[in-house]
Amino acid sequence: MLADYGLLALFIIVAILFATMLPLVALALRLAGIGAKRKPNPHKDTTYECGVQPVGKAWVQFNFRYYFYALVFVVLDVLTIFLYPWATDVKGLAEFGLAAVAVFVAIVCTAYVYAWRKGLLEWK
Repeated sequence: MLADYGLLALFIIVAILFATMLPLVALALRLAGIGAKRKPNPHKDTTYECGVQPVGKAWVQFNFRYYFYALVFVVLDVLTIFLYPWATDVKGLAEFGLAAVAVFVAIVCTAYVYAWRKGLLEWK
């Protein structure tokens, strides 16, 4: 059993090393002068949209609802991630597992109904 945790610890260490080494290698290459050179040019800095010159301002304020729907999507994905282990071991968890999942789903459904009644899910 300890060997399983050792493999997990090794995986976490490799992931952390990989995540920290990539930016450090990129920084070292940039400081050494290896790689693409930055040559500013007004034509390079213009906004390019499918070969057509843009009209108007490039800065557009988005409605909050876009972010809210994205957040609801993420919450439902997290719900799926938490339900998957329970679904794979339904017999092993028995009544305690069913009660825990029922409480979890009830909390998520309560939040969903609350948002629905507040009118947060209506597109205006």
